[in-house]
Amino acid sequence: MTQDTPAADRPGTPFRRGVDRRAVLRGAALGAASPLIPAVAAPAAAAPATTAPDPAPTPGPARGGGGDRAAGPVSWRWLGTAGWRIDVGDRTVLFDPYLTRFRTGLFDGAFDPGTRLRTRPEVVDAHVGRPELVLVSHSHWDHLGDVPHIARTTGARVVGTETTYHLLVSLGVDAGQISVVKGGEVLDFGGGVTVEVVPSLHSRNKKCAYFAPGTLNAPPARAPRTISDLPEGDTLAFRVTAGEGGPSAFLMGASDFSERAVRGLRPDLAMVAVPAGTTTHRYVPRLLRALDGPGVVVPVHWDNFEVPLGGAPVRDPSMDLEAFLAQVAEASPATRVVVPDPRTVYDAAMRPGGRR
Repeated sequence: MTQDTPAADRPGTPFRRGVDRRAVLRGAALGAASPLIPAVAAPAAAAPATTAPDPAPTPGPARGGGGDRAAGPVSWRWLGTAGWRIDVGDRTVLFDPYLTRFRTGLFDGAFDPGTRLRTRPEVVDAHVGRPELVLVSHSHWDHLGDVPHIARTTGARVVGTETTYHLLVSLGVDAGQISVVKGGEVLDFGGGVTVEVVPSLHSRNKKCAYFAPGTLNAPPARAPRTISDLPEGDTLAFRVTAGEGGPSAFLMGASDFSERAVRGLRPDLAMVAVPAGTTTHRYVPRLLRALDGPGVVVPVHWDNFEVPLGGAPVRDPSMDLEAFLAQVAEASPATRVVVPDPRTVYDAAMRPGGRR
């Protein structure tokens, strides 16, 4: 996760049917809204390389299907880390929206688990619109961190694990806004938005461990104050489908998965977390095979999420993005790859639609 990279497409087919195809925690995950702190200036980043976008195709029927045809035009905005803003007509869905991006020392060798949680409302509000739905993969700070503020100020429904539920309630979110899921649920939120919850796994480091493991079956004794107060609490992935004729997208918050759980999902788009190591055996080929070779793969969670969002993304130096892209090309040659840029709005097929 870190360094400057721009949107770059590899030729391929965005939506296709029946085509033959043959660690790790850098991020952890939070939850909170705390005192505001001044935004730090982003280090100078090289201007992203650009490629001429292919002519945007007319999207065909989604491979996954689901929902009704009431969905309007679909757009995608990468919020950095694993986060996404998905606009379906006049409705907004968020996934793992972490925008405050405060410093913990994670990227400069001075990681402090006692770093205080905080949210910068002016930064968050500038990116999230008025969401109706927030999907949370797990409860580390770089996934849950800004969700309490978003939920309290917009009234959005939050979908996540039992741990996420207990943490959010302790941070002042109305329990009635939170839907607890385990994986396997297929939820119709109306207006063409269908969400399938997929049981998943958190990525692991060289010792096959990760930061702040554990789950909560009751509210914590006190509201979380530091990043270490936010346990992972089990990990989910989601397949979001925008109407019967719209795209389906597989959204990941960490670079591991349950092979059996993702078989048969067949998403049009796969937002895949880039691994920081090789602990997960044959991660890319196993995942793409299980997903049946998605038409588009979008690498996520490769950026330095302690640099403010705004300019060209800055890579996490531990992430070998080029190796990941090479593995995708080898495992699924017909798949188009889009390296996202947070300044670009993408259409339903993940073709650049313009700058924000």
